[in-house]
Amino acid sequence: MASVTATPLASDNQDSSIKTGEYAERGDYHRVLDKNWKYYPVYVEKMRLVQRYLDGCSADERIADLGCGEGLLTEEYQGKGYDIFGLDFNFESKFVMRGDITNLDFDTNSLDRVLSLDVIEHLDYEQQVSAINEMYRVLKPGGHAMLSIPNLAHFASRCTFAVLGKLIRTSTVDRHKGDRPIGEYVDLCKQAGFRVLSRRGVFPTLPLLSIATYLAPSRVIAMHRLYNTVVRIPGICFLNLIEMRKDQSSSAAPPSSHRKAA
Repeated sequence: MASVTATPLASDNQDSSIKTGEYAERGDYHRVLDKNWKYYPVYVEKMRLVQRYLDGCSADERIADLGCGEGLLTEEYQGKGYDIFGLDFNFESKFVMRGDITNLDFDTNSLDRVLSLDVIEHLDYEQQVSAINEMYRVLKPGGHAMLSIPNLAHFASRCTFAVLGKLIRTSTVDRHKGDRPIGEYVDLCKQAGFRVLSRRGVFPTLPLLSIATYLAPSRVIAMHRLYNTVVRIPGICFLNLIEMRKDQSSSAAPPSSHRKAA
């Protein structure tokens, strides 16, 4: 993909946003959530954990939310005085600039933190390597990355594969082109040079919770919170939150990066 450089729109009107891809089809669907959405309780828990993470960050850190969609976190935390901006390939607004996560138009060693939430799985395998390398490149030495990534090898998927030889994918193949077991994503991050600091599982796909989520997603928020506290083993969960750090001693881009240090 080619890099797309843009600046946020000047208008305060949300209707002035520019949308392509799924946002042209579905609108700002994260802004007003459909409570019958099967992913609803997982999304709510993910956002709760990411907001808690951001609340613990310094407001003067330079933070990029890469693949941010409508830019809800950017809008919220700019309102709290944070130095945060959003970037998305299919959305542009006052809070979001248009850009390509696989070819970022930012200087090397220029950001304190990056977020990339439910983004990497939408890329094909080659693009995933480029995106993770780009995150590493733009972070300052000691900078942090927070990723949320679905896990193809969640518990229910493992069970159906063992019995039926069939995986339960995290979405349709056309939406999640790069669907993989979470261990492979972790390996990609380490190969880019990241040190993994923590992993947290969200939605262990055990039978009772999975059935309840399918039948009544809006009614199982408390049940998810309980399971996510007691059984949050990353390898069996549908989603992983991964916090990583670029080494303090590193000032260069990953070996495979095409960019030069600024």
